[in-house]
Amino acid sequence: MWPVSRTAPRLELREFTTEDADAVFAIYGSDEATEHLSFEPRSRDEVGQILERSVASAAAVPRVEFALAVVERDGGELIGFARLATDPHQQRAATIGFALRPDRSGIGYGVETVRLPLRLGFNELGPYRIRGARSALNSASARTMANRRNERGVHDPRTHPEERHMARLGRAGHPRPRMVHTLSL
Repeated sequence: MWPVSRTAPRLELREFTTEDADAVFAIYGSDEATEHLSFEPRSRDEVGQILERSVASAAAVPRVEFALAVVERDGGELIGFARLATDPHQQRAATIGFALRPDRSGIGYGVETVRLPLRLGFNELGPYRIRGARSALNSASARTMANRRNERGVHDPRTHPEERHMARLGRAGHPRPRMVHTLSL
């Protein structure tokens, strides 16, 4: 399935190109933007490699990963990274993740961003479950995920043995507790 393009009132998801590296680096290279993500800030070279893999995965058949640019419809500026991937451990299940530029927080872009890959997943791929993980300390993401139209359930993977792989180490090797949400449209 290529190319993917989905729109919301203010945002659009589109395929990445290798020319998006500087805009993605503004997100993945930022201490503030990656504070609650499962990885440390990335170098410009690492971002380039991520984009190369994302572009290559778009051509895979069957396509199992959708790494998509989040773009403001008014002006076309890339402001985020959204990812939807089928879950190799569960039939008809997928996971989503996203990161937005910090200067675009607090204006509802998180909710719009989450809804776009959910629609893609449920309407096009047909999974019965899509999960999104977030840092337990990320209150903005908690509000986004807990949006009453999106959340079906939430649990802490530290208390669910089958989900312990979701609890990753953060900066300086300290545990970074993760919350896992099962989402719906």
